[in-house]
Amino acid sequence: MLSYYILKALGFLACLLPRRAADAVGWGLGRLAWPFVPKKRRRLAAENARRCLGCSEAEAARIAKASAVRFGPMLMEVLRFPVIERHIGDYVAIEGLPYLQKALAEGTGGIIATAHSGNWELMGGAFALAGIPLVGVAQQQRSAGADRFIVERRTQIGMHITYKKGVREMFDMLAQGWFIGLIMDQDPAKRDGVLVEFFGQPTNYFTGAAAMGRFRRAPIFPAFMHRDDATGRHTLIVSPPIYTDHTKDKRADIQRTTQRLAALTEAHIRQYPEEWFWLHDRWKSIRESFSEEELAAFEKQQKSNR
Repeated sequence: MLSYYILKALGFLACLLPRRAADAVGWGLGRLAWPFVPKKRRRLAAENARRCLGCSEAEAARIAKASAVRFGPMLMEVLRFPVIERHIGDYVAIEGLPYLQKALAEGTGGIIATAHSGNWELMGGAFALAGIPLVGVAQQQRSAGADRFIVERRTQIGMHITYKKGVREMFDMLAQGWFIGLIMDQDPAKRDGVLVEFFGQPTNYFTGAAAMGRFRRAPIFPAFMHRDDATGRHTLIVSPPIYTDHTKDKRADIQRTTQRLAALTEAHIRQYPEEWFWLHDRWKSIRESFSEEELAAFEKQQKSNR
């Protein structure tokens, strides 16, 4: 648990810093850390950006580095949650909040579908502090101390945390009118995803939001965060609700909704490419788990749907 107490101490010190100084420290940490990212991972991030955005190698390398360096100020904001929660309006402006408030008033709850873009940690806190009862679905950290610290930070600002394996709890809380926050853009195992078109290529995509929305007939709210680096202020944009169809073809229903969510995610990333997590090996399952026949069949189906 040593890591927990180290993070607590760092958090205490970060909260003593003025906002601009903390931000400067965060950017400095991000730039210092970049050379220590393994070369293989840096090349992967740049290649992902080049292939998806169709930009030059130099521009792709710039975007890859910028997206990684942003983890510095993001970390500082997590460490400073105790300060930020007292002044959340100075840090985050939420657009589209009435969509969630309407669902809250009607008691339906909903699913908030987002991506690893911008400060997704701060996103959950902003919703909770705005009065939205939010369940954050977390990936358990390898370090028990780090896991304890981040869960503590998240719950401190009003979120309820469950781990990815707590599926029954998610469904139960959704039925009670809670909102389930799902980060949808990482590469799932083949059994947990469905093929969609993402950045013009077949991509295995998490079905959690679409499947849960279909089962509970609950609204899905796409939401994305953007940071203005000049001011350090975030804009959190909530889109109108999406509903999963409920026909006899369950898989097709889920695939259509997942494709819509993937398209919205892609549009946001194209607008703010430096804020997405390009270091993730997003197409690993495509390379390792899908046959050429499966991918060809998917692409043929996509052409017929156009």
